[in-house]
Amino acid sequence: MTLLSLRAGRLALDLAPQAGGSIAGLSVDGVGEVLRPMTVEAAASQCGSEAACYPLVPFSNRIAEGRLAFDGQERRLAANWPGQRHPMHGEGWARSWRVARRGGDVAELIHEHDGVTGWPFRYRARQTFQLADDALSVGMMLENLEPRVVPGGIGLHPFFVRDDDTELAFQAASVWLADAELLPTERAAVPSRWDYAAPRRVQSGLDNCFEGWDGSASIVWPRRGLRLTLQASLPFRHLVVYTPPDRPYFCVEPVSHANGKVGEALLAPGAALAGDVVFRLSAL
Repeated sequence: MTLLSLRAGRLALDLAPQAGGSIAGLSVDGVGEVLRPMTVEAAASQCGSEAACYPLVPFSNRIAEGRLAFDGQERRLAANWPGQRHPMHGEGWARSWRVARRGGDVAELIHEHDGVTGWPFRYRARQTFQLADDALSVGMMLENLEPRVVPGGIGLHPFFVRDDDTELAFQAASVWLADAELLPTERAAVPSRWDYAAPRRVQSGLDNCFEGWDGSASIVWPRRGLRLTLQASLPFRHLVVYTPPDRPYFCVEPVSHANGKVGEALLAPGAALAGDVVFRLSAL
C-alpha cells in the first residue's frame, strides 16, 4: 500500500487512505514517533484497526448487542470487530477513503457509505489533515445523506506512545463507569484514582468515557523533552481514555457522544456534524 506523506517543519505525517482513512505515523525530527506506528503488514491489510490513529464515524465505542435505539425506533447492527459481540467504533476504520485533495502539508480524505451493509444509513464523512511547523490539525465532518433524521457521531482514536514516565492531564465533570464488557452502567463523580486535573503519570486500568470535558488535554514525555497539547472544538466534549496494562501505548480519544449514547445524537436530513482537533507539539 502506498502511504500519503505530509511534511512541515519538524513534523512528518503518514496517512493510509485505503486502510480506514487512518494515520499510519506522526513523528518529530530528533524525537521520534508520537503515535504508535502502523506496521507495513497492518497497512497492507486495508484495515485501520492497527493504525496510529483512526477515525470514529459514524459512532464511537460500543453499541450494546447492536441495538441502536433512536427517535422511538430500533435497528439491529451486526458485530463488526474480531472477538467482540457488540458493534464497535463505527465503519470508517474498516473502509477505504478517497483522496479528494493533497499537497505538501495538507490532505483531504472522503468516505461515502451506502447504508446497505453495516451502518443502516447513508452518510458522507470527510477528514482534513493540515500540518504546520509545530501542529497537526484534523478536521472531521459527518453528513447525513438520508431524507430523515438519523443518529450519528464523530471522534478520533489516537494511540500515543507510552514511556514509564509519560504524564497526562485533562479536566472533566464526570465519568461513565462500565461493566465487564465495557458497556456504560452509570455516570459518577471522577474518583481520585482517575483524576487527571493535575498532570500525573499514566496509570493502567482505564477504559472509560469522561463527560463534561473542556476540550483540552496535555501529554508530556519527560525523557523525550516533548509536550503535546490536544485542543478540540465542539462537538467534542467527551473524552474516552484507554490505558491498557503492558502496552507501549495509551489512548486519549475526543468524541462527540458518550459511550452507548449515539442514539441521542440526531442529525436532520442533509445536516452535518463537524469539528476540529489540534495536536500541538513543543519542547519542554
